[in-house]
Amino acid sequence: MQKVPVSLWTLLAGMFIAPISIWIGQHHHLLPEQASQQAPLVDGFFNVMFTIAIALFLIVEGTILIFLFVYRRRTGDNSDGVPIEGNLALEIFWTAIPSVIVIGLGIYSVDVYNQMGGLEPGTHPHHIAHVSGTAMAASMNDNSQSQSLAAPNIGIGASPQTKNNPADLVVDVKGIQFAWLFNYPETGITAGELHVPVGADVQLNLSADDVIHSFWVPQFRLKQDAIPGVPTELRFVATKPGTYPVVCAELCGGYHGSMRTQVVVHSPEDFNNWLTENQVAQKQEPLQIIAVNPANLTTAEFLEPYIQEMGISAENIQSLVSSH
Repeated sequence: MQKVPVSLWTLLAGMFIAPISIWIGQHHHLLPEQASQQAPLVDGFFNVMFTIAIALFLIVEGTILIFLFVYRRRTGDNSDGVPIEGNLALEIFWTAIPSVIVIGLGIYSVDVYNQMGGLEPGTHPHHIAHVSGTAMAASMNDNSQSQSLAAPNIGIGASPQTKNNPADLVVDVKGIQFAWLFNYPETGITAGELHVPVGADVQLNLSADDVIHSFWVPQFRLKQDAIPGVPTELRFVATKPGTYPVVCAELCGGYHGSMRTQVVVHSPEDFNNWLTENQVAQKQEPLQIIAVNPANLTTAEFLEPYIQEMGISAENIQSLVSSH
């Protein structure tokens, strides 16, 4: 009986493994829905990595299973295995292939990062923002403007073609232990959650008062650090109306896990209504923001936002605090 060449077995294995790994790599449903223009770039890179990982898994685990069966010890066979020492072709193969994969993925990742503006140096320009044709200019005094113009632009999300162009909407985002604060400079609105119109080019100017935080929206596939004393920037275009979680992805203290809020993506009409309603509300009753270290708050003051969501009355928590 003629022995089948190893090269033919390798070809057959490749013809079997390739379509399986490609199909799984493109239909895995492991990622949340895409809700920004930047998300497909990240997902495309992830799918390629996952396809390669599936192929390597099938090759390695398949080889192990085959060897367990073909080269198993038969009953009554107490002899030693065949002494094999060195295989230059095999060693070159399993060194070269991973090297090519790693270099290829590195080049691909740099290209994706560059398409999202991560490699484009620059400075924070004085952005003029507009939503639904209404001009919105971020007001700042002369000192803060000169500092902003001179500050390094550490940002991601904008393409190299649009990075130095004015965004449609600019929002100042501040991270504190343990909350996100959103300020809309043109309207003076300050909120605890981010509201944006669908299809608008949104620029977030990130800062932090205490420690490093990280602003992450999984559905947007974007994450950027908020660093004390170092201005950073995140730009995105939301493509689907809805409500998406905002998570702090940097360990920032004991209550890091509770540092969550949400981004609400409106239709342009609903966003304009939200702006109008909040401008009226804040003129009637200005929002008071406690811009102090949470360590200076009483236990009841710090827990108040959380106990309301948990259905615990303020009287109960006050009595508990008093008892201790």
